[in-house]
Amino acid sequence: MNSEYGFEIGMSPPASTYSGQIDWLMGVLHIAMIGMFLIWGIYFVYCLIAYRARPGGQATYHQTGEKASFIPDGIVLAFELWLILGFGIPIWAELKQETPPVEESLEVVLVAQQFAWNFQYAGPDGVFGKRDVDQVSASNPIGLDEQDPAAKDDFITINNLYVPVNKSVILRMTSKDVIHDFQVTNFRNKQDILPGTVQTLWFEPERTGKFEIGCAQLCGLGHTQMVGNVWVETPEDYKEWEQEQIEEAMAEAEAEASDSARS
Repeated sequence: MNSEYGFEIGMSPPASTYSGQIDWLMGVLHIAMIGMFLIWGIYFVYCLIAYRARPGGQATYHQTGEKASFIPDGIVLAFELWLILGFGIPIWAELKQETPPVEESLEVVLVAQQFAWNFQYAGPDGVFGKRDVDQVSASNPIGLDEQDPAAKDDFITINNLYVPVNKSVILRMTSKDVIHDFQVTNFRNKQDILPGTVQTLWFEPERTGKFEIGCAQLCGLGHTQMVGNVWVETPEDYKEWEQEQIEEAMAEAEAEASDSARS
C-alpha cells in the first residue's frame, strides 16, 4: 500500500497499512504550501515593481477588481475543503472511529507509567486477568491479580511490544500516574493516554523489524527515558515467542500457588 503513495518527505520509513495515506496527505499539503508561497511571492514582487513610486505617478485610493480578488481565495478554499472532506475526515475516521474485529486481531493492554511501558498479553484463554492497584509492586507493575484464574496464563513485557506482521494490533491503553503519549513514528500513530480512562489505538504492521516507541507528552524529569520498541516478527517467530512466554507465566503461577499452599 505504501508504494502507492510515496511522499515520505524525510520522515522515518512507513511501516503500517495506513502510514502511506498519511504521508501522501502531508506531501500534498507541503507541495501546495510551496506552490502558494511561490505564487504569492511572485505576485508580491510584481506589485513592488508595477506600483512603485515614479515621477508623475498619482496615488489611487479606490480598490479596483474586487471580484477578481476572490478567485484565488476561492480556489484555495475549494482545495482545502477537498483535502478535509475527501481525505482528512475519512482517514481520521479509519484511524480513530473504526477498529478491526477483535477476533481477527491481537489485543494487548498497555499500562503506562513514569517512565515505562507495561504490556499485558492475554494467554490461551484470550481473557485478560484483572488488575488490582493494591497489588502493584516492582515485580508486578500493573497489579495483576494473582487470585484471578484468568490471570494465570497472562504475561507482561516492559518497554517491548511483540507483534506479528500483517495482523491488526489493538492497544487498550491507560496510565498509572500522569498523561503519557504513545507514538511510533514508523506507523504514523500517536495517542494521548490519560489516567483513569482507557484509550484505544490500532495499527497493522506491514514489515518485520524493530521500531522505536516514544512518549510524545512531557511526563516528568525522566521523560527522555520513556523509550521502548515494537518488535514485528513473522507469524511463526511470534507464535514461538508467545508460547515461551505463556509457559514461563504458567510455571511462575504454579510455583506461587505451591508456595502459598505450604504457608
